[in-house]
Amino acid sequence: MNFWRTSLNLEKTRSTFILGAGMTGLAAGIASGLPVFEASDAPGGICSSYYIRPGEKERLQQPPDDGEAYRFDIGGGHWIFGGEPSMLRFIGSHVSLKRYVRHSAVYFQDRDLYVPYPLQNHLRFLDKEVIVRALTEMAQQQGTFRSMKEWMTKSFGPTLCELFFYPFHDLYTAGLYDRIAPQDAYKSPVDLMLAIRGALDEAPSVGYNATFVYPEEDLNTLARRMASQCKMHYNKQVERIEVREKKVLFSDGTTKPYDQLISTLPLNKMMEITGLEVEQKTDPCTSVLVLNIGAVRGERCPDQHWLYNTATDSGFHRVGFYSNVDPAFLPRSAQTDGNRVAIYVERAYADAQRPSEEEIQLYGGKVVKELQEWEYIGDAEVVDPTWIEVAYTWNWPDSGWMNQALRKLEAYGIYQVGRYARWSFQGIADSVRDGFQAGASFRTLS
Repeated sequence: MNFWRTSLNLEKTRSTFILGAGMTGLAAGIASGLPVFEASDAPGGICSSYYIRPGEKERLQQPPDDGEAYRFDIGGGHWIFGGEPSMLRFIGSHVSLKRYVRHSAVYFQDRDLYVPYPLQNHLRFLDKEVIVRALTEMAQQQGTFRSMKEWMTKSFGPTLCELFFYPFHDLYTAGLYDRIAPQDAYKSPVDLMLAIRGALDEAPSVGYNATFVYPEEDLNTLARRMASQCKMHYNKQVERIEVREKKVLFSDGTTKPYDQLISTLPLNKMMEITGLEVEQKTDPCTSVLVLNIGAVRGERCPDQHWLYNTATDSGFHRVGFYSNVDPAFLPRSAQTDGNRVAIYVERAYADAQRPSEEEIQLYGGKVVKELQEWEYIGDAEVVDPTWIEVAYTWNWPDSGWMNQALRKLEAYGIYQVGRYARWSFQGIADSVRDGFQAGASFRTLS
C-alpha cells in the first residue's frame, strides 16, 4: 500500500508544460494556459528586436528615450508574410501592423545589374539570347527529379540555373542543394505565361512574400504582450530530458517531472538531448550568421528591401535593408534625412560549423569593406553579429527521419510544434497558428 501511495503522489507532481517562448510557444501558452519555459531572459526567440546606439555595442531591449539607436532583428528581417487572416487578426490585436509591398531583386554584382524578383518573371532585364533560351527551356516538359538541383533544372532550365539558381542556392544551402530533396517550390513559382509576359513588359508581383506586415513598434512588443498572457519561466535552458523517467533537467540544476511536453525546440536538438535514436539518417540543416549593420548611407545604396546574391567575396547570399522597408529602423535624427541605412547580411554554414569569434570579427570587417566597395555604405557605426544555429531545415530525398523522430518523441509524451520542431519552412503567422492548435488540444490539462 505504501508503494502505491508513493507512486500516486509522485504522479501528481508531474505536469504538462511548454518548452520555448518563440511565437509558437507563446501561442501555445495562451491557448492552453500551460506554463512556458524559456532558455533566455526574454520571450520571442529569434523573432525579437533590439537596439544599438551608433558607436556602441550594448544591445538594448527597448529604444532609448531619445530614440537615437538603430533597430535590428535577431534573425535578420523577420517580416510577417502569408498566414491565415485569423492569425494576422490575432497578431494585429496585440500590435499595430504596417503593411508593405515587396521590393526585392536579384543582384548580379559583376554587371551591376538588378533584376526584380522572381527572376523568371522579369526576363526583359536580360540579354535577348538569354531570354529566348530561358523561355524555350521553361516550355519543355518538367520530367522527374529527386534533388533540389534537379528540380531547378527541370523547372527553370539550364540557362537561368547557371545564371542564378545554382550559384545562389549553393550559398543559401551551404553547398547542399545538389543532394537535398526539393522543397518550398512556392517561394519561386514557375508560370510560363507570366514568364513570357515578363519578357516583354511588366509582370505582377507573385510569391509567398509579395506583401508582408510588421509591427509598428517592434517584434519585442508583440512577444512581450503575448508573454503577458502566459505563465512564464525564464532562464530555463534545457540540458537533458530523461524520457524514461519523464523529467526535464535544466542547466540551472533544477529538475521538473512531466506527464506530457509541448516542445518548440529544433527536432535534431530534441533527439540529442533525449538521447533517442531512429533508423534513418538525420536530415540536414544549415546555420546562418546574421550581421546587422548600421552605417552612413552610400551614394549607390539601392532602394530594394532585400537582394539575392550569386557571388560575393564575403560569401553572403542575401543582403537586406531594414530602413528601406521602414525608416523607423534608423536613429530618430536620421529618419527624415535619409543619410543612414540599417542592413542585415546573411551567410549560411553547414550545420553547427560555427566560426570562431576571431573569424566572425574578420568576416564582419570583410562584409563592411565589400559593401563600401559597392558604395552601399560609408562609415559603419554598428556591426553586430548573431549566430543562428538551426536556421533552415532540409530533407534528404525519400527520407523518413522527420516522421520517425516525431513518432519516437510522441511515444514518450513529447509533442513537437512549430517551424523548427517539425522541420519545415513557415513564417511567423503560421507558427502562431501551430501554437494555437497545439495549445487548444492541451487546454483541459491546464
